[in-house]
Amino acid sequence: MGKDGEFMSRSEALLQVERALRRLALLYHFFAKTLAEELGEKRGAVLTRKAIDAYGTHIGHRARRRAEELGLPLTPENFESDLPDLAWQTESVVIDGEQRVRVHHCPLAAEWIELGEAKTGRLYCFVDQAKMRGFNPDFDYLHLRNILEGDPYCELVVRPSRKTDSGEKRGEE
Repeated sequence: MGKDGEFMSRSEALLQVERALRRLALLYHFFAKTLAEELGEKRGAVLTRKAIDAYGTHIGHRARRRAEELGLPLTPENFESDLPDLAWQTESVVIDGEQRVRVHHCPLAAEWIELGEAKTGRLYCFVDQAKMRGFNPDFDYLHLRNILEGDPYCELVVRPSRKTDSGEKRGEE
């Protein structure tokens, strides 16, 4: 609802969501930038990634608890989305029999590109792998393409985890 108690239009709701996401992107950017300036680019990136992993794992654990409360199996289809649908422009595609999602507009990526900080912004994208590990480590969430790496869209897929003989995961994107 809007300030006056009336329902707001879809376009006004989208504007409100985009404002909040812009603030999130800026907050992330300045935290990552400050870490890099204070600790050096390499150490700053390591700590940024560590924070993103902790954040994503927290989200994944919450989604796992929600699925368990509902008695649902811990399959990717039962991962409850944590993102507002309004702001992302996505489509589902099937390639070689595999279900994938293409993201044609990510408001976070758009902000980082505008700032000229695609490389730092890209570290944030690892949140997806951490969310899936927190939800169910038997699955990997991969970015096959990424807007922040110059691709025309992000292409995302969830696959059964690939583990080496030692039990370590391979192929994390």
